[in-house]
Amino acid sequence: MPSKPDANFIWSIANLLRGPYKPKEYGDVVLPMTILRRLDCVLAPTKDAVLSEQKRSGDRTAKDLLDVKLRKAAKYSFYNTSPYTLPSLTGDSANIKANLLSYVDGFSDNVRDVFTRFGFEEQVQRLEEANALYLVVQEFAKLDLRPQHVSNTEMGSVFEELIRKFAEASNETAGEHFTPREVIALMVDLLLVGDEDATTPGKAVNRRVYDPAAGTGGMLSTMDEHLREQNPAARLLMAGQEINPSSYAVCKADMIIKGQPVDAIALGNTLTEDAHAGKDFHYCLSNPPFGVEWRTSQREVVKEHKQLGFNGRFGPGLPAVSDGSMLFLLHLIDKMRTVDPDDENVRGRSAIVLNGSPLFTGRAGSGESEIRRWVIESDLLDAIIALPTDMFYNTGIATYIWVLDRKKPAERRGYVQLIDGSGMFTKMRKSLGSKRKELAPADIETLVKLYAEFDGTNDKRSKIFPNEAFGFHTITVECPLRLAYRATAERIDEAIEAKAVQKLDETTQEQLRRALQTLDRKTVWKERPAFDQALGKALGNAGLQVGAPVLKAIHAALGERDETAEICTDAKGNPEPDPKLRDTENVPLGQDIDEYVEREVLPYVPDAWVDHAKTKIGYEIPFTRHFYEYVPPRPLEDIDADVKRLIAEIQDLFAELES
Repeated sequence: MPSKPDANFIWSIANLLRGPYKPKEYGDVVLPMTILRRLDCVLAPTKDAVLSEQKRSGDRTAKDLLDVKLRKAAKYSFYNTSPYTLPSLTGDSANIKANLLSYVDGFSDNVRDVFTRFGFEEQVQRLEEANALYLVVQEFAKLDLRPQHVSNTEMGSVFEELIRKFAEASNETAGEHFTPREVIALMVDLLLVGDEDATTPGKAVNRRVYDPAAGTGGMLSTMDEHLREQNPAARLLMAGQEINPSSYAVCKADMIIKGQPVDAIALGNTLTEDAHAGKDFHYCLSNPPFGVEWRTSQREVVKEHKQLGFNGRFGPGLPAVSDGSMLFLLHLIDKMRTVDPDDENVRGRSAIVLNGSPLFTGRAGSGESEIRRWVIESDLLDAIIALPTDMFYNTGIATYIWVLDRKKPAERRGYVQLIDGSGMFTKMRKSLGSKRKELAPADIETLVKLYAEFDGTNDKRSKIFPNEAFGFHTITVECPLRLAYRATAERIDEAIEAKAVQKLDETTQEQLRRALQTLDRKTVWKERPAFDQALGKALGNAGLQVGAPVLKAIHAALGERDETAEICTDAKGNPEPDPKLRDTENVPLGQDIDEYVEREVLPYVPDAWVDHAKTKIGYEIPFTRHFYEYVPPRPLEDIDADVKRLIAEIQDLFAELES
């Protein structure tokens, strides 16, 4: 039996591309040709049956019915009606281009779109022009990729290795669709904690996993790999959606090669067109784009938010349009499987990578805060794990894994676990883009163990908080308005220039100026009623009647804040608030607001009060603050000694230069 082809052997065929192709472009040919040869081998046993059915049914059968018949004949959810196979194409070198394209065109629509998204026809044309097409087809036709020779699992591993090589060769864009494998491994292992049925060897269980920003399928493949390692009898159905056509093509091809349903991966914008609407999953994984605007999706997302509310995906709120990552968080929650009444362990769980912004961005009442509030108050947030910086290929910022659970185990209900893994890493010998650090297997094992133990006392890297610890009331503290009035020439000019006064005709403006000038310039009115009386008299003597906007403009121009003035009151005798002295305070949930104000505010501002009508509930997760450790500064004597030592070294260097 011939040896099984590995990724290095397949990649070596790319040597034929040297010259017309750059190394970073090899994958544009190697990946689709590998897929083509695998499908060619998979469909070979039923090839004659498909062609016979095609001939028998012909044009007389409706397209949909014919599709069903051909799938049945092929014994797969896809087929090929071309008389060619990849080896047979090599028998006619003169017509290799036309025949190859005809062969690809013979695939059913659900497979043919993979080659369309790869831009396969363009690559065929390019290879033909470089006189390399026949040689490439000839080499791939020799590969024995029959399922009985190379299993779906083995083929999936080979294809993943090819994807990795492609990503490394095109390093400048690798970060756009390639999440570090060790980060995915950590996410997967966190999700598998507690699912004993799935991880017990020999138990034939079915699980479903979903990724709404699937990229090239790395997260889905890693989940499959880790689950099979623990329980080879487990069966995992994978599904996802991807917006980038080329990444979609790779991901869908990988799923087909692994024996997954052909329609498992969809092309499109997850936020605007949920290709898996109505479906739920045991596991959800995602690494959505960080800090990317969702303006192009805004109309559809806002429409769903307003029309469907909590019956849709975005009921709790919408984040700022500058960052759509929290929309993916809500989308994942919508996809998490509800609890099985017969088994609490069979429920939906999610792991999503986010940057620091979703932890705290947005004031109380904002979209971001309302999303956090709903997630935490619904007891969906299970844990957050801080990763080291410089972990991803296209960014060095701090990142966090959020773990969500549709129904937590009893001991975790009502609590959120924070785990600080920011100091757990190994420095890479050679960086890849912005990635300079990686998680070692021991680091992953430690983080998963900290999570599984759910202990906030024995290790300072793990802390446990009740849900309400992240909530607070934002109260509005008002201070009374105190104004003193004077009718100086400058203030009168300011009053006349006010927008409300400028709307009056010029004659009335001049009459108002003369009326204000009759007020005593030296008098300072520290009580508003007294000033209003003097103002009313001046306007009456001038025969003027002005509306509320003009009176408001006069008060604003002639009044000045003065702590020694009397408090201004409204028509009901209540003190008026001073907008410039208005402040807000965050009062932790569970604390009495009045007691807080009496203790923290009134000793410093005795006449302040709280406008309870403006009180809002907010949620934030100050992760860094909870793990902050005070480091005392070095003694001044040590610093002074270092400075003197450095000065002496510099003086010695200058002396050497002069000698």
